[in-house]
Amino acid sequence: MTELTAPAVVVSALTVAVGWHSARGGMRGLAWGLLATVFVSGIPFAYIVGGVRRGRLTDRHVRRRDQRRVPLLFGLGSVAAGAALLAALGAPRPVLALAAAGTVGLVVAVVLSHRWKPSIHSAVAAGAVVVLTVTFGARLLVAAPLLALVGWSRVRLRDHTLPQVLAGATFGALVAGVVFTTLR
Repeated sequence: MTELTAPAVVVSALTVAVGWHSARGGMRGLAWGLLATVFVSGIPFAYIVGGVRRGRLTDRHVRRRDQRRVPLLFGLGSVAAGAALLAALGAPRPVLALAAAGTVGLVVAVVLSHRWKPSIHSAVAAGAVVVLTVTFGARLLVAAPLLALVGWSRVRLRDHTLPQVLAGATFGALVAGVVFTTLR
């Protein structure tokens, strides 16, 4: 469950789906989603993989709280740069709104991770459910029970406590709910 719901995987799929939907299923929307994916998950994930290979990070999930700050800041820079490029190129509003929500979510994660270790897996999963529901309608609420599986996985692996999972899910849902909904 942890690999399938890793933030890079969820964010990539979500960004492509929102891009595709923004152009009513057209290839142009798919292209916007793929371009955004490069910045919101591709470049940050490549940075993390490079950090693991160089021995600066223990693993690609960045389990150690003291190692999270730099990859989160790098990801923040990549998402912000991608958002600026997408805006300059005239990307559809939902794609820009998703990039903005990712930027705000990363700022919150950086701030919270300074003192604590909220579950970013849970934050991304909860935010994704909100974005999917806003984008595709209430029928996507059927995905909400998956949040419990993500949380259970994070606790079962002993990567997080229940309060860390709940905090991550809460801030992920709130950020997505406020930022994406407002800007789309």
